[in-house]
Amino acid sequence: MSEGREQDQPDERESASRPVTAAARRERRGTARPAGRKDSAARPSEAKKSAESDADAAEGKKGRPTRARGDQEKRPGLFAKLARYIREVVSELRKVIWPTRKQMITYTSVVLVFVAFMVALVFGLDSAFAWGVFKVFA
Repeated sequence: MSEGREQDQPDERESASRPVTAAARRERRGTARPAGRKDSAARPSEAKKSAESDADAAEGKKGRPTRARGDQEKRPGLFAKLARYIREVVSELRKVIWPTRKQMITYTSVVLVFVAFMVALVFGLDSAFAWGVFKVFA
């Protein structure tokens, strides 16, 4: 009984380290898809279609004709486009997770402190370079 358990353990360790992806499962089952382009010998009907489309392109044949103007759908007007845009904006805004008041105050204060620091840094560097240029050229 214990011998069977010992024999199963190495297999379990190996399978646990294997990646669990769809490609790995297909490979274990033996139904892996071939990598790269499809083999034309495996599917002669597709190779035939491909050869026919290449021949049509070489001869200058075109595909299906363009639809007639009467068959086309009516284009929405300016107000219809604007109304649709507003509806989509409102629906997207409903998906947003809005910050709480406390989070908003925290984020705003962090931004203001950072901006004040950057303004002071740029002002200090500008003053130092101006003083240096004044000393060199004056």
